[in-house]
Amino acid sequence: MSATDYLRRLRVRARPAPVVAAAGALCLAGIALAADAGGIQEAQVTGLLKTRLPKTELTKVNCGKIEGLCEVTAGANLFYVNHGARYLIIGRVYDMETRQDLTAARLLEINPDMLVGGAAKANAAAADGDNGSGEAAPLAPVAAAAGRATKPIRPEALSLSGLPSEGAIVWGNRAAKQSITIFTDFRCGYCRALANVLRGMDVRVIERPISVLGSRDIADRVYCAKNQEQALHAAYAGEPFKAPAACDTSGLDANERFARQHGLNATPVIVRSDGAVLEGYRPKDVLEAWLRGGKP
Repeated sequence: MSATDYLRRLRVRARPAPVVAAAGALCLAGIALAADAGGIQEAQVTGLLKTRLPKTELTKVNCGKIEGLCEVTAGANLFYVNHGARYLIIGRVYDMETRQDLTAARLLEINPDMLVGGAAKANAAAADGDNGSGEAAPLAPVAAAAGRATKPIRPEALSLSGLPSEGAIVWGNRAAKQSITIFTDFRCGYCRALANVLRGMDVRVIERPISVLGSRDIADRVYCAKNQEQALHAAYAGEPFKAPAACDTSGLDANERFARQHGLNATPVIVRSDGAVLEGYRPKDVLEAWLRGGKP
């Protein structure tokens, strides 16, 4: 092969390189533009919210997490708005494909020790917002009403003597000296987090599912499963488990009646063996101290 032919082959092989480099540059530019667009949208929504809710101190606006909505955090509070920041939404967002409570998970990230309510807590400042003229904004009464409606009744002590043995799913260390009863919902992110903590503790768990978030179908399947403990953790993790045959779920009905009678309209609710009540998620060290008789 002549030197001329060799050089020609080198030139042919080198030609695609600029094309590849250009394609890579275009991909990087596309990613940068998408990021810029998301940032611009969030900046616009933030500006609109500052105008419409001037007394609300915003922490973060995220418009890329949930399709069609912007997630807004203000301190330990969480709510949603549409991309035009015209509609304010107070409540929970569920991913029906993964069966996850996205709102509860996010609230837990914001403040792991906060108490769970029956719905996402509205920003209290939003309820006091004005429209620039000194008058309350039209959405303020709605936000305030939502806050009142979701505030649970909190008994200091609770007797479980009226509950039948049916309706309870017992798991953990069944031979443990300490025993704990929890009222939970399988769609509650805090309940899932609590269950994960209790799995690492030396405690006998008596779990009584109640349907605060529309999870009765899941509770029925878990309760009727051959291995209830395995099914329970699979349900919390959003993993499939073998569909059981139908069984008597009247015990779950008793759980629901008991919850209504005692104002348990939020989950989780934790009851110590002496009847002391603790609401909401707590980390392991707090639970261990509380089970020994301490205060949360």
